[in-house]
Amino acid sequence: MKTTQRRRFAAIMGGTLTTTLALTACGGAGSGGEDGAADAGAEEGGSINVLMVNNPQMIDLERLTEEHFTAETGIDVNYTVLPENEVRDTISQEFASQAGQYDVATISNYEVPIFAGNDWLQPVDELAEGDEAFALDDILDPLTESLRGPDDGNLYGIPFYGESSFTMYREDIFEELGLTMPENPTWDEIADLAEEIDTSDAGVNGICLRGLPGWGQVFAPLTTVVNTFGGTWVDEDWNPQVNSPEFVEATEFYVDLVQEHGQSGAAQAGFTECLNDMTQGNSAMWYDATSAAGSLEADDSPVQGQMGYAAAPVKETENSGWLYAWSWGIQQASQNQEDAWEFISWASSQEYEELVGEEIGWASVPAGKRDSTYDNDQYLEVAAPFAEETRSAIENAQPNDPGLQPRPAPGIQFMAFPEFADLATRVSQDVSSAIAGQTSVEEALDDGQETAEQLLESYQE
Repeated sequence: MKTTQRRRFAAIMGGTLTTTLALTACGGAGSGGEDGAADAGAEEGGSINVLMVNNPQMIDLERLTEEHFTAETGIDVNYTVLPENEVRDTISQEFASQAGQYDVATISNYEVPIFAGNDWLQPVDELAEGDEAFALDDILDPLTESLRGPDDGNLYGIPFYGESSFTMYREDIFEELGLTMPENPTWDEIADLAEEIDTSDAGVNGICLRGLPGWGQVFAPLTTVVNTFGGTWVDEDWNPQVNSPEFVEATEFYVDLVQEHGQSGAAQAGFTECLNDMTQGNSAMWYDATSAAGSLEADDSPVQGQMGYAAAPVKETENSGWLYAWSWGIQQASQNQEDAWEFISWASSQEYEELVGEEIGWASVPAGKRDSTYDNDQYLEVAAPFAEETRSAIENAQPNDPGLQPRPAPGIQFMAFPEFADLATRVSQDVSSAIAGQTSVEEALDDGQETAEQLLESYQE
C-alpha cells in the first residue's frame, strides 16, 4: 500500500469504519458463547476488560481463565463475548473513539493495518521481545508479518490462532471410486472430481462451498478463486475491477460448481453449515479454512480418520490459500497495558496450548501460530492427518502478492482497506442470489461494479 494512500485512510476512517467493519463471519468462525459484563471502572493493575468473538476457541479460553490465569496472577479478566458481526462493529466503535473501556480485543490481520494507521493500537514489540517465556520467535513468520503496521513495521497484534485454507476430502469415497486427489489440485481438476463423485453411486454431493452472503462468508473462498483466476477487486490505482472478465469467469465457475455438484441450500450455507455437511457425510470435498480440520478429526466426529487434505486449488497462480489470524490487540487508550500484556502472553503461549490439550483435548488447541505446536507429539497424535498441510498452507500464503497484478492493499480472502467489508458484503448479496438461481453472475457483478465505483470514488482523486 502506498504511503500517501495509508495517510488517506487515517483521514477518512473516523466516519466510515463503524459501518464497514461490521457484517458477517470469516473463515473458521464458530457459534456459541454468552455476553459477559465488562467493568469499565476496574482498578488499574488488578483487572482488565476483554472484548472478543464467540468462536469455540475463545469460549474455551473464557472457561479456563479464572482457574488458571487469575489464580496465578491475581488479574481478573472481564469478558464481553459477542457473535462475529456484532463484535466487529463494537470493536471498531470502541477503538475509533479510544474510549478505553476495553483493554484488549480480538482483531485480525484485516483490521490491524487500518487500526495501526490511525494510532488506535498499542505496539507490542517491546513487550513481546522482552518476555523471554513468550518466545516471539516461535510464532510463524507469515502471521507476525501480517500483524505489523503498514508504515512503521511495528507489531500490533499477537495471534491466538492462525489459519489458511485447503482442500478437505473423503479418502474412503475416493478409494471406493478409484479417484486420486492431487497434492496440489487445480480448480479444473476439482470440478472434474466433483462431477465424477456427484454422478456416481456414492450417494454424496461432489463438493461443499460457502454461498451465504457476507464478505467473510461466500467471499472468503470466492475471493481466493478470483485471485487465482487472475482477477482482483481493485487494481493498483484503485480502479474497481468487479465486472472484469477475470472476476466474472471466476465467479461463474464457482457458482456453476456449487449449483451443479454442491450441497442443497448452498445460498444459505456458510462455514458452520458446510462443517456440519461434511461431518454428517453429505459431501465428498470441501474447500475452506484449515481450522475446520480439528473439528473433522475430533473424537466425536463421524468422519474422524476418513479425511484427506490437499493444498488450496489454483488456476493461474502457484498458491491460493488465504491467511487469517484471530489475534489480540491492546487499545492505545488502555490504562492497564502491562496487565493486558500479561493476559495476552498467557493466552497465546505454548503453555496455554498444552493446558487446552490436557483439559479439553488436543483437537481443540488454538493452533496454526507456533512452530513448537508442530513438534508436539501429543498434538500430532490427533493432528497428524492435517498438521503438515496446515503449516505449509500458512507458510506459503502470500498476502502481499496473491494474484497476477499489483494491489494497493494487502490481503488474500479480503483486501485491507476500510470500505472492503461494506463493498464485498453488498456484492455478496447478489452473488448468493445468483447461486440460488435468482439472477445471473453478470448482472450481480455489473451491480457490484457500480457499488464499487460509488464507494471508492474518493480514491480516484
